[in-house]
Amino acid sequence: MKITSMTTYTVPPRWLFLKIETDESVTGWGEPIVEGRAATVAAAVEELSDYLIGEDPRNIEDHWTIMYRAGFYRGGAVTMSAIASIDQALWDMKGKALGVPVHQLLGGRVRERIRVYSWIGGDRPAETAAAARAAVDSGFSAVKMNGTEEMQYVDTWDKVERCLTNVQAVRDVVGPDIGIGVDFHGRVHKPMAKVLIRELEPLKLMFIEEPVLSEHAGSLLDVMRTTPTPIALGERLLSRWEFKDILATGAVDIIQPDPSHCGGITEARKIAHMAEAYDVALALHCPLGPIALATCLQIDAGCYNAFIQEQSLGIHYNESNDLLDYITHPSVFAYEAGMVRIPDGPGLGIDVNEDYVTERATVGHRWRNPVWRHADGSFAEW
Repeated sequence: MKITSMTTYTVPPRWLFLKIETDESVTGWGEPIVEGRAATVAAAVEELSDYLIGEDPRNIEDHWTIMYRAGFYRGGAVTMSAIASIDQALWDMKGKALGVPVHQLLGGRVRERIRVYSWIGGDRPAETAAAARAAVDSGFSAVKMNGTEEMQYVDTWDKVERCLTNVQAVRDVVGPDIGIGVDFHGRVHKPMAKVLIRELEPLKLMFIEEPVLSEHAGSLLDVMRTTPTPIALGERLLSRWEFKDILATGAVDIIQPDPSHCGGITEARKIAHMAEAYDVALALHCPLGPIALATCLQIDAGCYNAFIQEQSLGIHYNESNDLLDYITHPSVFAYEAGMVRIPDGPGLGIDVNEDYVTERATVGHRWRNPVWRHADGSFAEW
């Protein structure tokens, strides 16, 4: 079997898909998006095709090694996301060629389903609380919300109160047994992160996510180690080498690598198993499309420390298209009682609706994340 072509499709709302074809009519799909940089990642995929066209797709570990190490300059979100999508597609093809799901190729599954959470949004506490209630009524047992808007290095107490009021409104409406994740989104700097972590403790959160940007986590180690609230981070870390130092601190309770950003199934599994050695939980990052979610679920199937899975059904980004639009059988993501079943079909376990992908690729997108500014006109982290 030889790889004959690699084609990318830029599709709404903000996704990029990759199809790899072979001379034996076996195809594989991946999702290489860096949100806001779709065209850049597509170019990186095209450049990597020089290593892959004419090669046997089944030699996955060797292909990963060549794509990562042979370029001399290594890492970075664009390169690692391009590698990730190719890796996903190669695993998809291998599973299809053998007629088994990817998780069977990785040692089999340790679970049949995994808990999922729903993103909730809203500009006012009542709106956020209503969104949380709707998510719980639809069967979710956990939700995640943004903690703050713009926040300066040292900010005023009303910003803290706004965060507390919003989270309290959600806790009041969902009760004590629903998990609430609060995402600081890297918007908060060390001085205010210390305050917010302390003040949120009585609300018994499932976790606080990205209390500061990962590159600043070292400055918050004492606070993260001593808070009873689990600390989660890692969506912007891109390899086992970057996670190694974070895990060694002992300050992180949950890691959140993104298999569409951190090198695909091959690398994400290595990161997950390394975390297990530190008794750290896994909650894969995935506010993306159906190929990315299918990838995550194949990894979750075989990782003992995976405890919950992010997914994008109904997320506020999905305005023109949603998670299930691009697959032929949406029921493959069987949501029930706050969980989703691990797909058992060959490869990644989903059938991509290629005709619809091609149609929507004529529309495409040019999604960009917002650019925020503080009241003084300086840039604010989004």
